[in-house]
Amino acid sequence: MLNSYILSYTTFIYGLAMVCYMSGLIFKSKIASKAGTVITIIAAVCNLLGIIIRWAESYKLGFGHIPLSNLYESLVFFAFAVSVVYLVFEARFSTRAFGAATTLFAFLALAYASLKPGAGQEIQPLIPALKSNWLTAHVITCFLGYSAFAIAFGISVIYLLTAGKDDRASVHNKGIIPPPETLDEIIYQTVVFGFFFLSIGIITGAVWANTAWGRYWGWDPKETWSLITWFIYATLLHARLMRGWQHKRIAWFAIIGFGAVLFTYFGVNLLPGLHSYQ
Repeated sequence: MLNSYILSYTTFIYGLAMVCYMSGLIFKSKIASKAGTVITIIAAVCNLLGIIIRWAESYKLGFGHIPLSNLYESLVFFAFAVSVVYLVFEARFSTRAFGAATTLFAFLALAYASLKPGAGQEIQPLIPALKSNWLTAHVITCFLGYSAFAIAFGISVIYLLTAGKDDRASVHNKGIIPPPETLDEIIYQTVVFGFFFLSIGIITGAVWANTAWGRYWGWDPKETWSLITWFIYATLLHARLMRGWQHKRIAWFAIIGFGAVLFTYFGVNLLPGLHSYQ
């Protein structure tokens, strides 16, 4: 179908953006970095176009639902969300230092969606429990949160690789990567952004669960790990605001939190439950 072709090409556009961002870092080229931004915008537009066309094609098949219902569609939306959230933070902090890490996430998400057998590339009708307007609100808010946490993870890795290393101090001095204090602030703000949307995602999920199954919370593996993830990031924010934790402690917390996000997203599919992506 047309959406599959568009999204397949979009995968390579994200890959090209990653190469440009990486070239900008390695060769200290502002032109390459700016090209990375332009190409990321193009990739995000193509990504959105693929989602819209898939949505339209579902109506042609008689199913008519927003494409957010299976693993393939969620990965496609994650790639779009992480690129858009990144572009917002790139403009907010006027730095392209973490563009390579972010576009890598988008590239891997679309590549995995396309290559994994049984990920749900074919458009299928919704099961009864998913036929709800809460599907859109729940999935979009959760994945906006996941996207911000992915960016915080990438920045945290950069922070730990560069901060306090005498032989690498030049990357800060030459403006290739923002100083540790700025990276620390970006990690914090991306986590706040992600925590806000994850919280809304959990709330809308609970309301949806009550509508679909007659209960707000059932300790399904997905629900349990979403709550664990929420507590990890809540602890990070509490430690930052009340204990004054900064720098390496916060970076490590963001990395651990993203590990919980990955398990919430992928790991619970190995467990029996109502939320397993098919």
